[in-house]
Amino acid sequence: MTRTALVTAASTAAALLIAAPIASATPHTVHVKGGHTSVTVAPAIAKALLSNGIAPIVTRPGKPSLASVGGQPTLKATYPITGGSLTTSPLGGNIKHSGGLKFTNVFNGRSLEVKNFTIDLTKGRLTGLVAGTKTRVPVFKLDLSTAQVKLGKHRADAGNVTLKLTKEAAGALNSTLKTKVFAAGLTVGTADTHPTF
Repeated sequence: MTRTALVTAASTAAALLIAAPIASATPHTVHVKGGHTSVTVAPAIAKALLSNGIAPIVTRPGKPSLASVGGQPTLKATYPITGGSLTTSPLGGNIKHSGGLKFTNVFNGRSLEVKNFTIDLTKGRLTGLVAGTKTRVPVFKLDLSTAQVKLGKHRADAGNVTLKLTKEAAGALNSTLKTKVFAAGLTVGTADTHPTF
């Protein structure tokens, strides 16, 4: 083998060795087909909202129900998943939903609805479309420190994801509803999501 051939062979081998780890590190993407996500409001938050005249109303096709946390009654909302995509290693992507949540101040009749939620795992937040506009805002920050995540062949399950109100959402709710009950960083409750793919 000539010196030129040896150099070429060595260069090719080096290129393959470098390229192999990069290819194996490429995250695998799956397309989300359905499933559901449930949001359970912390009992103390539900009580604080109602005592200040703020009524949270689940809008269709979301479904409201009563839940119990620590023996205390609270509100639970379940939303159908409509699509999205997920990546593994690292976990990322988005999960899209239909339905919404409308906050109404019963003392003055003012209300604000956010709908068509998207869980953005890459940025660690949940966003929502402000009803009647084309504006999408970050509603909750996702705290995954206590979450329980399981990945299956055709399904993923993530439970006990803590939802913390963003500064943008708190400001919009206080301003629109003419209240001071909302605060940035407020732990509103937890989410459990079960996308299928």
